Amino acid sequence: MSASSFSRPGAIDLSQLAKRAQPPAGAAGGGPAGAGASYVVEVTEQTFDAEVMRRSLQHPVVVEFYSPRVSSGQQLSDALAAVASEAAGKFVVARLNVDVSPQIVQALQLQAVPTVIGVIGGQIAPLFQGVLPKAQVQAYIDELIKAAVANGIVGRADPVGATPGGAEPEQAPDPRFAAADAALERGDFAAASEEFDKLLQANPGDAEALAGKAQAGLLARTATLDPDEVLARAAQPDADIQVQLEAADVELVIGTPEAAFARLIAVIRRSAGEERNQARVRLLELFETLGNADERVLKARRDLMAALF
Repeated sequence: MSASSFSRPGAIDLSQLAKRAQPPAGAAGGGPAGAGASYVVEVTEQTFDAEVMRRSLQHPVVVEFYSPRVSSGQQLSDALAAVASEAAGKFVVARLNVDVSPQIVQALQLQAVPTVIGVIGGQIAPLFQGVLPKAQVQAYIDELIKAAVANGIVGRADPVGATPGGAEPEQAPDPRFAAADAALERGDFAAASEEFDKLLQANPGDAEALAGKAQAGLLARTATLDPDEVLARAAQPDADIQVQLEAADVELVIGTPEAAFARLIAVIRRSAGEERNQARVRLLELFETLGNADERVLKARRDLMAALF
């Protein structure tokens, strides 16, 4: 199977990695904030699910539980807003007034105000209580972002209040990816992966480099596979974990990502130990090939969380 075979109808065209797709309207895309825009949003009990839990499937969300009665809390709010602005979309801050949100306060059993938590992939990670200086806030959030990257949550948030524009002009290829793209063009997937690794060493949260490395890995793993033969072996009752991993790769390549995701989630549900971890890691790699804003990835992430917990 060659790189050119990905251009056939119905397949995911992984051979054209130089043409980096832009996020769809309303998806997490990042970018500079426009006038009056920020990465802080006010939420309520009614909007908590949409603005916090669902957003966390694409990028980390830092929730600030505050009360206007705590005057010193403004210092923390300012620190969180500043860190979020500097991160430019790696996460958003969701502020919730505990005085008008009794159900959430009760559900989370909050003991103090302000309290700050992180949410990644729908899972809550307690961060800290009380008012901390900006440097300490930054340290907590840096760890949260590392955890998000480790779990494949690497999307970028759009600035709150940004005004949607018209059609974007076609962008020239990003020169950062020139060496990796050249390697992909000549079918040297190992070299391409090395080039993406260099970019990730400089910026571990680079979503495009993460996606590029995942795509190069997929191309390398499937280059010599026969799709029909792999899928036939995977259908056998005694098919081992390696066959299931290969079958999921092939299903993504031939344009059926839902089947690939469902296959690996089924393996995760019924297995344990190293096999379960192999399936989880491969699933996260396949998520990267489509991007975290893809609706099929978002659904599969929810299914993965249910399978794990």
